[in-house]
Amino acid sequence: MPRRIETGEGRAALGAVSASDAAGLPPARTELATAVRYLLQLLNEKAPGNAVEVRVPPFGAVQVIEGPRHTRGTPPNVVEMDARTWIALATGGEHWADAVTAGRISASGVRADLTAVLPLRP
Repeated sequence: MPRRIETGEGRAALGAVSASDAAGLPPARTELATAVRYLLQLLNEKAPGNAVEVRVPPFGAVQVIEGPRHTRGTPPNVVEMDARTWIALATGGEHWADAVTAGRISASGVRADLTAVLPLRP
């Protein structure tokens, strides 16, 4: 089981990523990784389950949403995106439909739509 990211640490990482964006600089990889993992952790807490796998390579993946459990091979419901898209969606900076239309999300399967559980933090 991965180490739990405490609220203060997660919020600090999100703040650092936001500050980097505001300054027009790339965030430190460790801060970006912590922010992504913290938001995946919050998603897992908000929508526990095993029906949909959410991937944000190379930083993390979680299985969420109640439904049929997947145990072998490629899951039938997969959502994958880059770290910046994930942070924007999870924090309310971007809407699911806009990111899908722009091609920044790869989603497969009938349950691979996170509109009902995002944003995590308005």
